[in-house]
Amino acid sequence: MSKHNADFEQVLMLIDEARNRAFSKVNAELVLLYFNVGKVVAHKVSQGIWGENTVDELAKYIAMYLPEMSGFNRRGLYRMKQFYETYAISSTCFSLWLSSKNIIVTPLASQLNNDENTNPAFVSPMATQMQDADKQHNYFMTSVLSQISWTNHLEIFSSIKNPEQLLFYLLMSAKEKWSKLELRRQIQSAAFERTMLVNKMVSALPVQLPKNIFKDPYIFEFLNLPEKHSENDLETAITKNLQNFILEIGKGFTYMGSQYRIQVGNKDYYTDLLFYNRDLQCLILFELKIQEFEPEFLGKLNFYLEALDRDVKRPHEMPSIGVLLCKGKDTEVVEYAMARNSSPALIADYETRLIDKKLLANKLHQLVEILTKTIE
Repeated sequence: MSKHNADFEQVLMLIDEARNRAFSKVNAELVLLYFNVGKVVAHKVSQGIWGENTVDELAKYIAMYLPEMSGFNRRGLYRMKQFYETYAISSTCFSLWLSSKNIIVTPLASQLNNDENTNPAFVSPMATQMQDADKQHNYFMTSVLSQISWTNHLEIFSSIKNPEQLLFYLLMSAKEKWSKLELRRQIQSAAFERTMLVNKMVSALPVQLPKNIFKDPYIFEFLNLPEKHSENDLETAITKNLQNFILEIGKGFTYMGSQYRIQVGNKDYYTDLLFYNRDLQCLILFELKIQEFEPEFLGKLNFYLEALDRDVKRPHEMPSIGVLLCKGKDTEVVEYAMARNSSPALIADYETRLIDKKLLANKLHQLVEILTKTIE
């Protein structure tokens, strides 16, 4: 082993960083190219200037003069047309949501460029200053669309039609750097509906938790657990599948340990799963329960959070947050239990199988209706 290995590692890191930047720039240019080509095709076809045969002729023309360019066959050109038509509409929603500080867009948009010092307050006015559609499209292209791979774009706009869901998966793909397979799983497991269910529930509770960080329910189909299992089975399976578990809860989480020991008085206590969230800059404690939520679970969770804040949390960090993962819950029981709870806590279900997206969509719709009536 060379005594210069540390220096060699530094050079490797520089090469890797440069390669990643180059790949990012190439991808951004490619996505921009597809968007602009799709714009030309869409406008010519919508105005009746081009027909289907013309698009075929264009594909052959490109193949003749640029044979090294792949993806510009008839199917590819119509995908680019669909790409432009999909996001030319959604970018308007994006601008409007930014200006109104929408719960989906603003917190995530500020993180798209990996700038931890970005202030969302500076993002919103930019949208309100846009005067025409071209400026909106350009802003949307540079700040969102160009940050995502073309394969992820195909995955999103070929399976999602709702503008709110489109933007959610776009922004989360950019923020979390999802691969194609990771993105597909998030769509199949209804990440949008589950995240919005938590947002709606949290907004109705006195304890306000950050938006778009947590889900309800969490889907753990990758654990391959039987329907009947113990808490120890659940915790062991999670620790053996940490990578998939962190992908499900969010890449901003760093694992700190299971059965994390905290000492209060002369006694030792052991928490289930302890994480640190880089975005929130706080400890996140996941407590596992294999039965339906009971109010007494909160007492133990609050005790752990207090101990973590007093003895583990660092001065610059935010107060710890607790998540109770239960095998079901009664919404009314949760509301009563949380009414006088002062600790930042969340009660969420977990499922060991994928759930029908329609069921979650209906659940979200029902919850919105209930909360709307409550406000009225």
